[in-house]
Amino acid sequence: MNDIDLMKLKRWRMILGAAAEESLSSMTADNGPLLEDEDAAMDAALAAIYDETFESSLQGAAGARTAGLGKSSPRLAKWLGDVRSLFPTDIVSVIQADAIERKGLKQLLFEPELLSQVKPDIHMVATLMSLRGQIPEKAKEMARQLVRAVVDEILKRMEQELRRAVTGALNRRQHSPLPSASGLDWKTTIRRNLKNYDRDRGLLIPDKVYFFDRVRRSKEWTVILDIDQSGSMAGSVIYASIVGSIFASMPALDTKVVVFDTEVVDLSETCANDPVDMLFGIQLGGGTDINKSISYCEQFVAEPNKTLFILVSDLYEGGNQAEMIRRLGEMKQAGVKTLCLLALSDEGVPSYDENVAKKLANLGIPCFGCSPDRLPELIEGALKGMDLQALADRLKT
Repeated sequence: MNDIDLMKLKRWRMILGAAAEESLSSMTADNGPLLEDEDAAMDAALAAIYDETFESSLQGAAGARTAGLGKSSPRLAKWLGDVRSLFPTDIVSVIQADAIERKGLKQLLFEPELLSQVKPDIHMVATLMSLRGQIPEKAKEMARQLVRAVVDEILKRMEQELRRAVTGALNRRQHSPLPSASGLDWKTTIRRNLKNYDRDRGLLIPDKVYFFDRVRRSKEWTVILDIDQSGSMAGSVIYASIVGSIFASMPALDTKVVVFDTEVVDLSETCANDPVDMLFGIQLGGGTDINKSISYCEQFVAEPNKTLFILVSDLYEGGNQAEMIRRLGEMKQAGVKTLCLLALSDEGVPSYDENVAKKLANLGIPCFGCSPDRLPELIEGALKGMDLQALADRLKT
């Protein structure tokens, strides 16, 4: 058997699991084991989660043959460490999430020594948020450190571009008598001085040069983030909440952050402080009353033409659907920049209520999924008064 055929057998062994070891190894020249060293370690780590026929020794005494990961903290800690060392970062996140869902390991995440082995990612933050009331005192600090690591990573990824988008949109809305080379408005200067074009010399000789005003007015726009905290929206809730904290730190924006299930929680006061505290104040799961949350947010609309309303929801309404659609339509009609993000995540658009989305689209309210990396472009375009539907078509995930 050549090396190519042997590699194929190894791949099939990894796919089919330990149950296929005997039949596949019999196809080799020496009938020996197909997987050794790192391959065997990877197979064992994956089998503990995905192979129902695999018998793991992570539970009970060493050498005991029992199915599943069980609740032995030292063995689970070793397994978490193995996974992090054997697989790429993005794959580690998937495996950890599947371990929690498939093997019911949520309680084990309450042990500090286990949390220290977990790779900080948005899925793990969502899990900790959903279990916040159950985390024992001894594990709270480690849980906060894990959440802090994810928050810092998202801030590093998004903060600079969001600030640039907002300042870029708002600073170019008026002109300044103070000259600044970096603030020179070339388009306006050229357009308003075309009458001074010297045809003989081929030169434009301006009699007045225009500069952008770099001074931001306080609370120039109101931005309202209305966030659905149902379990299916977990990743979007985390991203949207952190975006809210970034907006709240910008003097030019009056930021309101509201989360809802069947009740409405106003996080506008806390979003400007520590985003970790804000995330632990969110309870994922529960029902959904979008209409109730929109009704609450209406009080924040003082100047419709200077208000951006972003609903982050999959639009599965448990409250008054007709009233919800009417409220959003009236908000849009009044001049509020209104849109619905069906998802704010890297994972594409989840299941959503297509019927409601179509009705809102017919009212001129775009409903689409947006990746965090494209959000700055969306915010800048909205604040500049660009057509939101055209923006949505360009930014859809």
